[in-house]
Amino acid sequence: MAEEARPCKNCGMLSQGNFCTRCGQRLSVHKVTFRETFEDLSDALISVNAPLLITVRDLVIRPGDLLRNYLEGKRKRYYRPVAFFLLTTFLYIVIRSLIGFDPFRDSTVVVEGDKVDVSLLTEARNFMLININNFLFVFVLTLALLMKLFFYKRYSMAEFIAVSFYLLGIYTLLVTCNMFVVQYAGNNLQPLGITIMWLYFIYAMISFMKRPAFWVVLKSIIVFLLAFMTYGVTSFGLSYLIVLSRQS
Repeated sequence: MAEEARPCKNCGMLSQGNFCTRCGQRLSVHKVTFRETFEDLSDALISVNAPLLITVRDLVIRPGDLLRNYLEGKRKRYYRPVAFFLLTTFLYIVIRSLIGFDPFRDSTVVVEGDKVDVSLLTEARNFMLININNFLFVFVLTLALLMKLFFYKRYSMAEFIAVSFYLLGIYTLLVTCNMFVVQYAGNNLQPLGITIMWLYFIYAMISFMKRPAFWVVLKSIIVFLLAFMTYGVTSFGLSYLIVLSRQS
């Protein structure tokens, strides 16, 4: 005896089985419960077939395949790039707060000039460091723009922004792991995270572009260096303007 078709509560389509044949939503949708919410979270984060785990694995092992698949339309199998970036940024913020991490606790800044200028620049610098995670969107845009300039024939600006969100999600994970190294091994290892990310970016672009490796490596070195420098200068400039507006 055939199973009776049931209407989907999302789109109204009559379907048999467990999922709607039109929109893919579960047919057995009832009142929202804590159990359902945590089961959804578990499925999304720690299931063996979870998109998040698959996304992290493929970004580390075969980033080129993931990036090409996503841009070609195979998107259901992966965590969305913006969501991935926001999740890793949130993880960074939480862990940094929990361990009380201050990467610049042993650093000092010396600026020559009158006392007002020195105070303003120092305050801008401190504001930038405290809120560095809030400026990561600047890094996303600068990296995407420079990838577009150096690899302009391959993909659109919007596609490079999606790629940038994915790659900087990995950067955030690397920085998060590096926090523990710096916290317990010393501040001199602070550049380790960005160095590993630079190497990873080169590897990811070689895998992604499928062009002669020499030119991809050369362009990738330049792109990441310029993007990181622009990110730093822009972040400091924005911090300076914010601090200046507060004192006005």
